[in-house]
Amino acid sequence: MERWKKLKRQQEDIEALFELSNETDDDELLPELQQELDAFRKSVENLELESMLAGVDDSKNAILTIHAGAGGTEAQDWAEMLLRMYLRWLEQKGYEHHILDIQPGEEAGIKSAVLEVRGDYAYGYLKAEAGVHRLVRLSPFDANHRRHTSFASVFVYPEVESDVEVDINPKDLRIDTFRASGAGGQHVNKTSSAVRITHIPTGIVVQCQAERSQHSNRENAMKILRARLYQKKREEEQQKRAEIEKTKKEIAWGSQIRSYVFHPYSLVKDHRTGVETGNVQAVMDGDLDEFIKGFLTAKDLQNN
Repeated sequence: MERWKKLKRQQEDIEALFELSNETDDDELLPELQQELDAFRKSVENLELESMLAGVDDSKNAILTIHAGAGGTEAQDWAEMLLRMYLRWLEQKGYEHHILDIQPGEEAGIKSAVLEVRGDYAYGYLKAEAGVHRLVRLSPFDANHRRHTSFASVFVYPEVESDVEVDINPKDLRIDTFRASGAGGQHVNKTSSAVRITHIPTGIVVQCQAERSQHSNRENAMKILRARLYQKKREEEQQKRAEIEKTKKEIAWGSQIRSYVFHPYSLVKDHRTGVETGNVQAVMDGDLDEFIKGFLTAKDLQNN
């Protein structure tokens, strides 16, 4: 209600400014009027978008994971490009984020990454990104500069608060520690700080190695495990696969939700909604709002 009242006041201020501009015939007020209108329009669109986020978990924090598909260095480089894209979007939106785990590629890029995203409606917005993402470009790793197609998958889970009941029996857990890989200096090489937790009844495996402390990595791994078990519990209660899990198709041709074409032309197209843009660089710099809005709008129409 407070946000609605604020919008109502903004509308009244704009109307007063418009009337003043007309009465005084003062063209100098027009740039200010345009600026106020643009800000008002954006505020209304944001509120409309949030009104679509009525799911039981939409307002929660999120855990976002990225996995490179088959294809070695090509796919791993693409996974790292997606990670950068999401980090840019999170920074623009003012979301707090923390890398819980990252697995570097052998030559370049990453095999996988897990992000914790904190902020209002983080899960509600990011769930639009769950699925397979396809890249078409001239490969920088191909000496003959041939065109390559790469795939990476993105999954998004709602973060579960510690007070939410998720039954985890310590006897059902196998906890392994190992030396972290990648950057980190001597500490990484000498200490088994990385943690892998296997939930034996479900076969769910999570791991964390981003922190230097084994205790911190274990805590973060349990956070991811709790989120995934909560999601699984919801699936069973609803007697259907959750929207996130049903996107877990093979990370390959024909299963992508969105294509990013760098060559022979520039285009990013979402295959679920038809939303597209030729400004590939803007998208890779985190300009994802139109795609997210398109997904939420289409989903809202479906539900109605």
